[in-house]
Amino acid sequence: MGKILILVGIVLVIAGSILEFAPNVPLGRLPGDIRIEREKFSFYFPITTCVLISLVLMLLGYLWNKIR
Repeated sequence: MGKILILVGIVLVIAGSILEFAPNVPLGRLPGDIRIEREKFSFYFPITTCVLISLVLMLLGYLWNKIR
C-alpha cells in the first residue's frame, strides 16, 4: 500500500508541475468538450479531457502490472 501511495504522490507532483509551468497545456479546453452557455446558465462537461485522462491512467495501470 505504501508503494502505491508513493507512486500516486509522484504522479500528482509531476501533473501539478506540468500544469504550473506549462500554462498553455489545453487540458479542460480540448475539442469535443461540451460547453453550453446561455443568459443565466452555463454547463461545461470536459468529456474529451476525461477520456484522455482515463486512457493515460489505464496505460499507467497496465505498465504497473507488467512491471510488478
